[in-house]
Amino acid sequence: MFGYLIGRLSQAVVVVFAMSIIVFVGVYAIGNPIDVMIDPGATQEIRDKLIRQYGLDQPLWQQYFTFVSNVFHGDLGRSMIYNISVTNLVFSRLPATVELVLVSVVIASLIGIPAGLYAGYKPNSLGAKLIMALSVLGFSVPTFWIGMLMIMGFAVELGWLPSGGRGEVAEFLWFNTSLATSDGWAHVIMPAINLSLFKMGLLIRLTRAGMVEAMGAEYVRFARAQGLPDRQIVFSHILRNISIPIVTVFGLELGSTLAFAVVTETVFNWPGVGKLIIDSILQLDRPVMVSYLVMVVILFVMINLIVDLIYARLDPRVRLKGDS
Repeated sequence: MFGYLIGRLSQAVVVVFAMSIIVFVGVYAIGNPIDVMIDPGATQEIRDKLIRQYGLDQPLWQQYFTFVSNVFHGDLGRSMIYNISVTNLVFSRLPATVELVLVSVVIASLIGIPAGLYAGYKPNSLGAKLIMALSVLGFSVPTFWIGMLMIMGFAVELGWLPSGGRGEVAEFLWFNTSLATSDGWAHVIMPAINLSLFKMGLLIRLTRAGMVEAMGAEYVRFARAQGLPDRQIVFSHILRNISIPIVTVFGLELGSTLAFAVVTETVFNWPGVGKLIIDSILQLDRPVMVSYLVMVVILFVMINLIVDLIYARLDPRVRLKGDS
């Protein structure tokens, strides 16, 4: 297991380093933020002063190594638009994104896994066909379109829920969160459902496929021959055996949900990190863009590493291969 861990950590370091170069070069090639920050009628002297202030007069490779050096010292730079530390700016928005993602993942799991088990247990029933049809909609229909329909229906026409924003927040376990107030829950429920639909459809189809395959396995027929009830067979035997791909996809989708909550946060005006990166792109706020994308890369690598370790824990063949 130790050899497997060392190998995965080495791969993670290489991936983060390579992706940081790609992100840095890509972001710094899309435009000059000085053109956005100052008035077009400003003098060349003012323009040159700002360029030197933000280090944009240095060669690209030197800017990159300055950025990496600052990152190792815990400094992600300073926002060109908000004029505050990027670290403080991102972490001030991060709790809103985290609570939105957590609620959406819980919704997707509580609905997707049981629905997939039922669809696989009775694949030819009307309920199973309806579940699979809904899962296809979750894959096919664009998230922003469903979000706008939800706003039109539940906020504008029925007036049951607010159309956007985070709502009232309160302190819970030393954190300010909207999940501690009823108004906060009223604001989070629509964007969380909207964000969970794709993940729910994926979990349904993955769980159903594993269930259908497991129903014909030898250990299931043996359990039935012993007289075990179907509920015990499904939850004690089948679900445990199909948990490896579910855990893998769950972990990867958790990372993608955190990274790509941009659309949902924009549609519902949710004040999270996704909304921040959209505003930063529109204003060419380079330090925020680079720092956010590098943090997303690190997040994905960490989640992949954790998923691989869980996978190795569930399947001894993986860690034995890694040790060899």
